[in-house]
Amino acid sequence: MAPGHVAYGMRASYGMTHITPDHITAWERGLAVPNAQELTALAGALWCAPRDLMGAPRTLREHRIARGVAPEDIARATGLTLSAYLAMEESGRWTGGPRESSLLGAALGLPPRALLAITGGEEELARLLTEAVSTRWQAHIREISDLLSIERRELKSTLRAMHDEYQTLMAVTLSRAGDVSSGETGRRYLDEIVHHFWTRFENR
Repeated sequence: MAPGHVAYGMRASYGMTHITPDHITAWERGLAVPNAQELTALAGALWCAPRDLMGAPRTLREHRIARGVAPEDIARATGLTLSAYLAMEESGRWTGGPRESSLLGAALGLPPRALLAITGGEEELARLLTEAVSTRWQAHIREISDLLSIERRELKSTLRAMHDEYQTLMAVTLSRAGDVSSGETGRRYLDEIVHHFWTRFENR
């Protein structure tokens, strides 16, 4: 469709009276970016879903728009006021508790990894995983389960394997006293522990 046809569709069907063919051309060339309402209207005019016009969503707002859900629906589903929810979208910082986070994930159909990225829990996950692999993983499974809203039984094999992997690395390090490279391997494993976790969990 030509830019003029798309602009006309947005004006006629979605009330976007300010949209001109120049807007469409600028969006196509990456010189400008449509706002949330314009993106929804653009997708409608092109007979596709908003997510088809976006890259991989990263923020809370992008995930919501990609799924075509209104902010009022998310606020209602999570038990938040609309103003509180919109403030979180605007700031890019999720401040809901575990219950609200779980409800958010259900409302947007988010996999655990995406939900954790949105809610800012990666640092806490890294802390819990570090403790799990360096001590007894069984003692941390409940907290990790609660943080990720994942059943404990689904985490067991991943945490056990990571614990065994890290303990093996440390055993090698101790057997090579003074070997700097061995110590660095253990530290690098902990630095990348969240990545190790998702790789193992998603491919279990």
